Amino acid sequence: MATANPAPAPRTALSGASVAVLKSETRLFLREPGSLFWIMVFPTVLMTILGLIPSFRDPDDALGGRRVIDLYVPVAVLLAMIMAGLQAMPPVLTGYRERGILRRMSTTPVRAFALLGAQIALHGVAALGSALLVTAVGRIAFGVRLPRQPFGYLLALLLAVACVLALGALVCAVSRTTRIAGAIGSVVFFPMMFTAGVWVPVQTMPDTLRHIVQFTPFGAASQALDQAAAGDWPNWAYLGVVALWTALVAVAATRTFRWE
Repeated sequence: MATANPAPAPRTALSGASVAVLKSETRLFLREPGSLFWIMVFPTVLMTILGLIPSFRDPDDALGGRRVIDLYVPVAVLLAMIMAGLQAMPPVLTGYRERGILRRMSTTPVRAFALLGAQIALHGVAALGSALLVTAVGRIAFGVRLPRQPFGYLLALLLAVACVLALGALVCAVSRTTRIAGAIGSVVFFPMMFTAGVWVPVQTMPDTLRHIVQFTPFGAASQALDQAAAGDWPNWAYLGVVALWTALVAVAATRTFRWE
């Protein structure tokens, strides 16, 4: 007599289990002071240090009357995203796979996608929270104007978050161990910081270098955020560059990711 296949778990049960996974991962995430510091605190601290340099608070004719600190608020926003996607998230996901947690979850009604989704969501929310903190401190402490094109700014912000999380997922996909994930993440981290304008704002780079950097995801995102902060709608070319990078990296991460 044939044995009937077990009935699939009810949708409500799966949703409840996914919520439980999210709550559990949130508790674990909040117990990691190192990750929280580098994502939530360090970008604001760096911007504050730069803002305390007197010359950075003076209007510059070469910048169209803007100040250097005005340029560094979007840069600090991008730095928070890079920290979350390339430094904090890959070791966590790779560690779960290395310890066999993802493989064991794949045999339960709660699929490993729930765990991956929870990690991506937590790091994305942390990056956006840091962006809000940077913007608030820049406004209160240094009189940096709030984005005068808020919808364009938000669109560029969300595209940048999606791109950096896709990059983090790709780092995890090609890394067999947490040590390798940390090494690859660091190799990618520093070029991304440069193209985002951490050392030299993209707007002040020499023309040739700026044109090259604008074809990178965070160089384009930096330009898009700067334009929206100044009151203009971000150039669709910049948004398209970020969106294209996001799509390409996400496809690569999906095709190369392994559960064990």
